[in-house]
Amino acid sequence: MTDAERAAIRETRAGNPDTFAVLVRLHSRTLYRLAVRIVGHPERAEDVVQEAFLRAFRALDRFDAESEILPWLRRIAANAAIDELRRARREEPLEGEDHQEWGEWRPSRLPASTEPSPDRRTASAQMGRAARRALDGLSPDERTAFLMRHVEGCSIAEISRALGKRENATKQSIFRAVRKLRRSLAAWTEVRREELA
Repeated sequence: MTDAERAAIRETRAGNPDTFAVLVRLHSRTLYRLAVRIVGHPERAEDVVQEAFLRAFRALDRFDAESEILPWLRRIAANAAIDELRRARREEPLEGEDHQEWGEWRPSRLPASTEPSPDRRTASAQMGRAARRALDGLSPDERTAFLMRHVEGCSIAEISRALGKRENATKQSIFRAVRKLRRSLAAWTEVRREELA
């Protein structure tokens, strides 16, 4: 943990809530990237990040100051995102919701000096839509576990803590997510192989 993080925690606990803004400034982008990948919509992700920081502020007295703050904040943000996904699935989707913002979750790009062909741009857009539909088919826990592991690069232990599951259950969630994604994307990849043959 950095000195700035320690100082912000210490001063916030001592009754100066304005210093909590240091933690927000240091970690809001990381939490936003995680949230937007889980909930799939920029506005909802912003709400998730605000909710996560609110929860963290309220629980700061229970945080173990000897631990790292970012995994703790990620766990709170992941839980807030899961809550948002569950809430959103009970309601109608936002008008115009199209999952435009996915951070680094995109097909890899060619070097800036090389313009991709129209066919490649079309294929990338189709793959992006297929991947989003496949992710939408996962349960909130599966989606969160998969994204934290394969996009954020979190450890199994960190994901387990975030989801409140045992490590074996977390591994099973990731395994099920990968299996479902492969199944969902298999038809698309077969069509693309035939088109490229």
